[in-house]
Amino acid sequence: MTHSKTIIRITVLEIRIYDDGSKTVLKKTLKKHTDCSEWDGVTCDTISGHVIGLDLSFCNLQGQLHPNCTIFSLSHLQRLNLAKNEFFGDIPSIISCLSKLLFLDLSSNYDSRRMRVDPYTWNKLIQNATNLRELYLDDVDMSSIGVSSLSLLTNLSSSLISLSLVSTELQGNLWSHILSLPNLQMLDLSFNKDLGGELPKSNWSTPLSNLALAYTAFSGNIPNSIGHLMSLNSLALQSCNFEGLIPSSLFNLTQLSTLDLSFNKLVGPIPSKINKLPKLQFLYLTDNKLNGTIPYWCYSLPSLLWLDLSHNHLTGSIGEFSSYSLDYLSLSNNKLQGNFPNSIFELQNLTGLSLSSTDLSGHLDFHQFSKFKNLFYLDLSHNNFLSINFDSTADYILPNLQSLYLSSCNINSFPKFLAPLELLSNLDLSHNNIRGSIPQSFHEKLLHSWNYTIAHIDLSFNKLQGDLPIPPNGIEYFLVSNDELTGNIPSAMCNASTLNILNLAHNNLTGQIPQCLSTFPYLSALDLQMNNLYGNIPWNFSKGNAFETIKLNGNQFDGPLPRSLAHCTNLEVLDLTGNNIEDTFPHWLESLQELQVFSLRSNKFHGVITSFGAKYPFPRLRIFYVSNNNFSGPLPASYIKNFQGMVSVNDNQTGLKYMGNQNLYNDSVVVVMKGRYMELERILSIFTTIDLSNNMFEGELPKVIGELHSLKGLNLSHNAITGTIPGSFGNLRNLEWLDLSWNQLKGEIPVALINLNFLAVLNLSQNHFEGIIPTGGQFNTFENDSYAGNQMLCGFPLSKSCNKDEDWPPYSTFHHEESGFGWKAVAVGYSCGLLFGMLLGYNVFMTGKPQWLARLVEGLLN
Repeated sequence: MTHSKTIIRITVLEIRIYDDGSKTVLKKTLKKHTDCSEWDGVTCDTISGHVIGLDLSFCNLQGQLHPNCTIFSLSHLQRLNLAKNEFFGDIPSIISCLSKLLFLDLSSNYDSRRMRVDPYTWNKLIQNATNLRELYLDDVDMSSIGVSSLSLLTNLSSSLISLSLVSTELQGNLWSHILSLPNLQMLDLSFNKDLGGELPKSNWSTPLSNLALAYTAFSGNIPNSIGHLMSLNSLALQSCNFEGLIPSSLFNLTQLSTLDLSFNKLVGPIPSKINKLPKLQFLYLTDNKLNGTIPYWCYSLPSLLWLDLSHNHLTGSIGEFSSYSLDYLSLSNNKLQGNFPNSIFELQNLTGLSLSSTDLSGHLDFHQFSKFKNLFYLDLSHNNFLSINFDSTADYILPNLQSLYLSSCNINSFPKFLAPLELLSNLDLSHNNIRGSIPQSFHEKLLHSWNYTIAHIDLSFNKLQGDLPIPPNGIEYFLVSNDELTGNIPSAMCNASTLNILNLAHNNLTGQIPQCLSTFPYLSALDLQMNNLYGNIPWNFSKGNAFETIKLNGNQFDGPLPRSLAHCTNLEVLDLTGNNIEDTFPHWLESLQELQVFSLRSNKFHGVITSFGAKYPFPRLRIFYVSNNNFSGPLPASYIKNFQGMVSVNDNQTGLKYMGNQNLYNDSVVVVMKGRYMELERILSIFTTIDLSNNMFEGELPKVIGELHSLKGLNLSHNAITGTIPGSFGNLRNLEWLDLSWNQLKGEIPVALINLNFLAVLNLSQNHFEGIIPTGGQFNTFENDSYAGNQMLCGFPLSKSCNKDEDWPPYSTFHHEESGFGWKAVAVGYSCGLLFGMLLGYNVFMTGKPQWLARLVEGLLN
């Protein structure tokens, strides 16, 4: 694509438009005396002959609008349309000289570099073109235009009828009087995520027929005054921050055709008393916090085509429909109950039906859905009390069905009606009780008929047996985990090179992994955990691959790790736990900047763990598991100091955020949490832990561990670590479990550890700690087991008192000298302190409170 200056030359006789000076994009030459109204896109005044209209939309024009462009010399121009071209750069301020403009459209240019309008040009244009009736600047960069400049639109209050500023990067809080311009009929400010404001609460009676504020930051209540917009035909307020009740006045707008209030924070019931709304066709209230029952009028509106009340808190049963105009019905993810309403089968125009997660009950003969000849989307998932009968001898005729979701529907047998579905693209039968082998007809369909048509198959969490079905070419998501499948992963799997997610975890598959799986260009998640696979891990991971998750844990893989894993530059999760891999630590993976979960637990890794020169090794790592191996040498401080993902704590995060694609695949990992093995079926984005236990590490604890402020768990047990616990461990304020047991640590337990307010599990057993166990905070909750095998410890919760010498076992002079601390020194210090205290008390009693002591105490308290 070239972006050289577009040249536009207009005379009385001809118009020529060039792009790069060589190829003519549009050329129209006129003979003398020819009426210019015959020119495409050009309108002339019938009396004066002046050009008053120029429509060059969809002409593939490109480049910048130059100030010398002849368009801007057309001083009589009333209509200018340059939309749907490839212009970029600043809109020349000379455009403000077109003072007679009634219509201006510079929107929706296709070039990734957008046109921009600066405050000076905007202000001059609005001040000069005072008769402007229609203004369309969609996708123009208006980020420098403040709300005070936008308020100049009030200068057009007598003329402006249409204003569209979609996706213009407007910011700030818009003055509400812009929405009240007296002649405004269409206003669209959608897709300006930083543009806020509130709807007018009074004096809002305008001829608005189309109001769209979707995907903006508008907030507050929807006022009753909206009911005064009697001409309103379309209202799009989705994905804003509106809250409060839906005003009943909204449903008195008899011209309303489209109402979209979805993805807000609206509460309360849907108004039950309304006018007939004879023209309402589309009603979207999804993803709010609405409660109460579904009002009867939702079942009887004569023109309603699309009804979406999903993802709310609606209760009661689904009523009977008395109007059958609906094309699409979604009531999913509510708290509805009761039987499946038979009147739904009278809605024979339905193309989509979604009733998932609605707690429906009763018996349902699936063959009744054959009445829906146009149905392409059906979702009945997560209705555990609904019994669906597939055993009818009647023919199932669903010729247009493309998406079928029947997860968690108590299905016991594999549906036979799937074979005739030629257009099927999405199939979900997961979380049922389907037993036995997959029918041969389904295997045949995968091999011969569904190539490049089916994109998503989920058969997970059933009791399927037999061979693994082979996904066809063109498939993107193939999920057959947690079944009882056996046999090999066939080489025919290599035909499914379009896969994005392949999950075959928790089966009884055996054999080797086909080498081709590591070469699939779009595969982001490969989960083969908990099978009986063996051999080497594929060695040929290609450069530029899309892998984000690789889970091969719980198999019998052996040999070294393939160096080509370093090509997985997008990798976030690598879990190789529980195999027979024999290798040194893969330092060549330290360049993986996105890696967050890294587990080599329970293999045969050996040697020293040390960094090999990467500037920022493993910067996002949050779960580091290398326990139960044969690693030796010092703890890997060179890595730990770079674990930036464990350093920062986001105290402002609201809600729970998890790793992975929440709809299709959840990253999971097995961790040792508070002394117990636990599978995290979803990994919280704030979860951080280090487990280096059951190795042969030696040397002292690195002080840098104390800088990992977001660390939740630390397990360094069953090693040969020496020295003392660094005081910096007291900075681990989010730590919930700490296991340093079965090492050779010594010295006192740092008092700073009582600042760890979330510490629920502490294991310091089988070491050489000595002195008084700190008290206060969580230390008051720990029992004897936390300190077992440390003969020189005393104090709560141990029965051993710190005041009686006879309670202490004999201890060598060598140890006293080595530790630099002995109980004789404590006794001497105690005696001196007692004598000093008596003298100080006498001085206070005789002379009053000394100022130096008061200042000292006050300083300590503050």
